[in-house]
Parts: sequence; structure tokens; C-alpha cells
Amino acid sequence: MSLVTPDGGLTSLGYAVSGIAAALLLVAACWLHFKTDEQKRMPAKQLAFCGMAMALSYITSYVKVFSLPYGGSVTLFSMLFVCLVGYWYGVKTGILTGLAYGILQFLQEPYVLSFFQVCCDYVLAFAGLGLAGLFRNSKKNGLIRGYILGILVRGAFHSLGGYLYWMDYMPDNFPRFLSSLYPIIYNYSYILAEGIITVIVLSLPPVAKAMESVKKLAQS
Repeated sequence: MSLVTPDGGLTSLGYAVSGIAAALLLVAACWLHFKTDEQKRMPAKQLAFCGMAMALSYITSYVKVFSLPYGGSVTLFSMLFVCLVGYWYGVKTGILTGLAYGILQFLQEPYVLSFFQVCCDYVLAFAGLGLAGLFRNSKKNGLIRGYILGILVRGAFHSLGGYLYWMDYMPDNFPRFLSSLYPIIYNYSYILAEGIITVIVLSLPPVAKAMESVKKLAQS
């Protein structure tokens, strides 16, 4: 029995195998995280905040300002919530949450061309949002700087997958002199559009103050 439908989606068996693989991957990731953690386990409050952030990210990913063919879309700040986990708890927890979120995105709208394409478009791209944690201790604009890094890394992995697998889907009317940049232009067009809107909102003093208050609550 096939795991993939002719149009690139998943069959019932494909969903079952993906769900089992996702569960095993999450268990393995959590085990590695807890194994190297001096506390031996993630505090319940931290788990709750990570779960809440991932749920908000998943829900807001359905609220699309506009969509492009083949999956690209500007959403209601969905990338921000994954970046927040890294900003609250560091790179390791941020990447782990991004990894889990990427698996959810795959189950939400799967498109399979190859194993490496799935890794680029789902696993690595969304795990990269967790790199926002590199700026968790920055005294000025740490969240904004971390967010920008996270979305740029996400775009880089999508673009890599684009060069390897999606060039055949380039529109016929796309300018020839820009054809070699098509994956970069396509992916960063919607990622940066959402990013610019998010940064503007985060720069508003009341929002910035609220974000810092939430961080203190998450870390207390």
C-alpha cells in the first residue's frame, strides 16, 4: 500500500505512519532533552507555556491574510509564538518546540516529494524558528532580533528545498533574469511580509512591555 497519493498528499496509511513517526520522534527528542537537563525533567509550568505557544501558533496558522500557490501564506503572527518559546527558555527548548510544530504542520498540509524535501520544508524550517533563543539574554530588542533570525533561517531551509525540488513549479511568466532566484523570492516574499508586520507590532511600546511581562511570568 502506498503512503503518498498521486497529488503529493498522504493516504490513510501515510497519516498513520506519519503520526507514529511523529510520536516516536517527539519521545526521542524529549528523552534527549531531559537526559541532558540537570533537572532531569521539564517543569510543568514550562511544558504548559510551550504547549500553549505551540497551540496558538497552530491555530493562527489557519488565519491567513493571503495565500500563495504551493503553501506559502501570510498568517496571523503564527511564527512569533514558536520564536517566543526560544526567547523564554533558550535555543534547545525553542528548537524542540519548533520541531514538534513542524510535524503538526506536516500533518496539517502534507506534501511529499522526498524525505529530504519534507525535512527542509517542515522539520528543519520550523525548528529553525527556535534559534530566536540565541537572543534571550539581549538587553535591547532581544525578541525582535531573535524573531528576525528565526524567520530568516526558516526561509533559508524553504529556499534550499525550493532549489532542490520546486524549480519545476516556477510560473511560466516569471521573469527569466530572476529565474535563478525564484525559490528565494517566493519563500521570503510571504515570510518577510509577515515578519515586517510582526516586527512593527512588537515595536509598539505597549506590546513590547506586555511581551516582557509575559516572559517574566513564563520564567518565574
